[in-house]
Amino acid sequence: MISRRHFLQAGAAASAILGASGTGNWARLLAQQALTQDQLLAAPAFGNLTLIHITDLHAQLVPIYFREPEVNIGVGEMAGLPPHVTGEAFLKLYGIAPGSPMAHALTHVDFAALARTYGRMGGLDRIATIVRAIRADRPDALLLDGGDTWHGSYTCLHTRGQDVVDAMNLLRPDAMTLHWEFTLGSERVREIIGGLPFPVLGANIFDAEWNEPAEEFPPYALFERAGTLVAVIGQAFPYMPIANPGWMFPEYSFGIREERMQEVVDEVRDRGAGLVVLLSHNGFDVDRKMAGRVRGIDVILTGHTHDALPEPVQVGQTILIASGSNGKFVSRLDLDVRDGRMQGFRHRLIPVFSDVIDPDPEMAAAVAAGRAPFAAQLGEVIGRTEGLLYRRGNFAGTWDELICTALMEERDAEISLSPGVRWGPSLLPGQEITREDLFNVTAMTYGQAYRTEMTGEFLKVVLEDVADNIFNPDPYYQQGGDMVRVGGLGFTIDIARPVGQRISDMTLLRSGEPIDPARSYVVAGWASVNQGTEGPQIWDVVEAWIRRRGTVSIAPSRSVRVIGH
Repeated sequence: MISRRHFLQAGAAASAILGASGTGNWARLLAQQALTQDQLLAAPAFGNLTLIHITDLHAQLVPIYFREPEVNIGVGEMAGLPPHVTGEAFLKLYGIAPGSPMAHALTHVDFAALARTYGRMGGLDRIATIVRAIRADRPDALLLDGGDTWHGSYTCLHTRGQDVVDAMNLLRPDAMTLHWEFTLGSERVREIIGGLPFPVLGANIFDAEWNEPAEEFPPYALFERAGTLVAVIGQAFPYMPIANPGWMFPEYSFGIREERMQEVVDEVRDRGAGLVVLLSHNGFDVDRKMAGRVRGIDVILTGHTHDALPEPVQVGQTILIASGSNGKFVSRLDLDVRDGRMQGFRHRLIPVFSDVIDPDPEMAAAVAAGRAPFAAQLGEVIGRTEGLLYRRGNFAGTWDELICTALMEERDAEISLSPGVRWGPSLLPGQEITREDLFNVTAMTYGQAYRTEMTGEFLKVVLEDVADNIFNPDPYYQQGGDMVRVGGLGFTIDIARPVGQRISDMTLLRSGEPIDPARSYVVAGWASVNQGTEGPQIWDVVEAWIRRRGTVSIAPSRSVRVIGH
């Protein structure tokens, strides 16, 4: 192995030119002049094999803003290790200049100002340009999609994933795996994969009735590249029936299935694989643990937790690649594979600056055609935001604070709950809020906004359960989301405490009174995994609330006190 992993050289070069942030059109022009497409895509020759990785697109086919998390706490052996490093500490760790393009792409620091400097990121037409350039350099490159692709936008929801499927087929992935795709329903998933020109892999997807591997999801695919047999093993999100409605895909069971993974790795090695790649939707910490326990994996292309790291993390002889989310990055991994083993690697996390990278005409036309029938709905303005709207972070996001407030006021509730999902682009201060923006943070197939009663005791159980899903010191018991968002309720969470003992000081904010375990409270929420949940769709609830105000001003929540880390 080479001793030092290489992250994007273009970011460092541009940092020297753009050491300070600026605002307005002049600053963006400066950024465009300093940072070029050739800089972003240039790659010194290395090795004989190339992998291209994208993951967690969440149906974002056009450029967006997306703020990286301010808080990302690691626990147990993962405490303080990437990806659990944020902000200034992240910049220092990787030697990234504050105010630089990579500082904007990879951290929350000075996000609004830098977003106005460097513009939006992503867009599948820009990703297509990057993929095309890499393939021109390395015709045998493998393009691998880590999942969470057919989910998360207005058009994806209304076409049952078809607009994203059509666009991704133009990109020509070689394989993919799944998570949120299953919330389209298992029948729809089988319909889609039956027409795909590439395999959908899932070594851990089993037939629930027979407890045998599901035939429609092969465990792996073999590719002959540069004289090497490459095995790509798929690992779908292991906690599907817990994190998402199991009644939508009752035929299947999931799980980490570590022993099964070892069996599959051994099988492909026995078949002559000189390179073993795990295309995973486990989440980073789960993959880090698996890398230390399953022998024979060379590369893990990790997904689900939306982490973007400019250098691989190495565990023994295995390297982990984290490629971010929402189309912000494309990872290029150049490998030297000889004599049946990986001898070395070079990695580049390519930021998809949409003002710098030229759109691919064919993909741009396909995306535009998919959006055209919905143009009026997508562009309809429903309000404006005075402040930054974002979602990412272990405990709070202003988008979620807005949703929680709308739930309480529109549904006449004392407390509100919103799921700690990681997907959803950001909006800058002063931006209009369109219907597309609203669906980007709410679009799912079980978006009913319920209204019910919960005792104080049950509310604590809910908070404790979610907290353990995130902060259990064993990564195999973590599900990779963020803490459930709450409205009208304050509490203290002690990360270091064991299960059932993390939550204390629960307070009803409107009265300042402690939550009474025996009392029932009116609670509004959405995204229940229970079948038959009744209520209006969350996007209708939130749209009504925004329209009544016209301009919204949401401050970051301070109702959760975090200790023990």
